Amino acid sequence: MHLETRTTDLAVANEGPVVGDPFDVRIAVVIPCFRVARHIVHVIRRIGAECWRIYVVDDACPEHSGRVVETQCSDPRIRIIRHIENQGVGGAVMSGYAAAMTEGATIVVKIDGDGQMAPELLPTFVAPIVSGRADYTKGNRFYDLRDLGRMPASRVFGNAALSFMTKLSAGYWDIFDPTNGYTAIHVKVLRHLPLERISRRYFFETDMLFRLNTIRAVVVDIPMQAEYRDEVSGLRISRILGEFLFKHARNAFKRIFYNYFLRDFTVASLELVMGIALLAFGISYGATHWIISARADVGTPVGTVVLSAFSALAGLQLLLAFVGFDVASTPRRAVHPVLFD
Repeated sequence: MHLETRTTDLAVANEGPVVGDPFDVRIAVVIPCFRVARHIVHVIRRIGAECWRIYVVDDACPEHSGRVVETQCSDPRIRIIRHIENQGVGGAVMSGYAAAMTEGATIVVKIDGDGQMAPELLPTFVAPIVSGRADYTKGNRFYDLRDLGRMPASRVFGNAALSFMTKLSAGYWDIFDPTNGYTAIHVKVLRHLPLERISRRYFFETDMLFRLNTIRAVVVDIPMQAEYRDEVSGLRISRILGEFLFKHARNAFKRIFYNYFLRDFTVASLELVMGIALLAFGISYGATHWIISARADVGTPVGTVVLSAFSALAGLQLLLAFVGFDVASTPRRAVHPVLFD
């Protein structure tokens, strides 16, 4: 499928950092737009002076969000990127990332155009990256338990399940709310990611975490509140459940293979192999002899029961030890200070 992208500049001024910028870096904001014409102008007007560039990506929006911004906003920081065909939120963000890297941004923040993410939090998302404590920051709507009461129960349950799957597939065991789209990333890290291989639609945020782990980037959760209004989510669990399960399983296999067999081989690698082998042997050996004994209408020998139970328990213990090692191996030291551009 051929996709065409067209970019329109509203101004060519403001080529350097904003005067008085407390971080002395070029902070760019990417806003993917699809059916957000009612909110996008208000979102842009709330973005503070610390931002150097604003990329509005009209992802073939039927409401022509790009045109709305072009006619109602005169902010010289704005660049409008138009997609001829819809590419999904991931595709829209990638177009914004590419433009930001080309124009010399230092940090790129992604904010949705529907008004659910407070642009005023931008300095909070950027601060851990500027200080060298993180390579990538993301929002967490579940940090304050008082906020849960304002959140639909389906979102709370769904995010809990998705968070566990993401911990296993991405390897970031200390984060929550993996589908949160309020993020910030250092451009040096962006340049080391295979952007062309990252999922373009609803799996985008989760796939980003998997890719970040492959380069051992540090991810930090930022507490935030979501501003729920009258937006209708296009995400349908029944439609994406099978796809998410498959992609999580694929990423989990890839991550474990890369980290524990291709790049390194440790005690944890042995624990994983032996744990799977013993658990599989214990279950299959025990089940097979139980079926044989049941058909012969005789009791299963004690030795058989002990052997199968011991193997299964030993395998489970080794797998738990592997998980403990994996949790302890979550990246802790930011990589962008030592990466080359």
